[in-house]
Amino acid sequence: MPISPYIRALRARVGPARLLLPSVAALVYDEAGGLLLVRQSDGGVWSTPGGVIEPDETPADAVVRETWEETGLWVEPRRIEGVYGGPEFIVRYPNGDESQYVIITFECAVRAGHLRPDKEETLEARFWMSEEAATLPLASWLRPVLSTFYTHSASTDFASPSWHPPIT
Repeated sequence: MPISPYIRALRARVGPARLLLPSVAALVYDEAGGLLLVRQSDGGVWSTPGGVIEPDETPADAVVRETWEETGLWVEPRRIEGVYGGPEFIVRYPNGDESQYVIITFECAVRAGHLRPDKEETLEARFWMSEEAATLPLASWLRPVLSTFYTHSASTDFASPSWHPPIT
């Protein structure tokens, strides 16, 4: 589904003004260590499966739902890999709408299903090794954090704080 009823209702009230949106992304790997990426129908860029957390939905449920809808894979979230946000996560859509995402990335294991793009939101879905993925036209938010996804660090990743209270 390109735009959820919830976002459509918000847009009816605020127009194209920037929305700060909680979202999820699934990090799904194959046996060789390739990362699952999907080519989005809007813009043709590659990204991880994922999307906005809907009202009353948990982040874990959102990542399972979004991955199923976009790829045909039923996944099980195993751990939070990272939390990302900030100006690099602003998306300006062709219609003028602007969104800024706060993304919780979940490392996920495949439970069932068959990999297939939904042909509505995703045109292609496949696993990419790090060197291959770096050459793709990627979603703007993904490029700065892509290498982190291939390191499989045991710790959760997030940007160090740069804000501090005024020192008097």
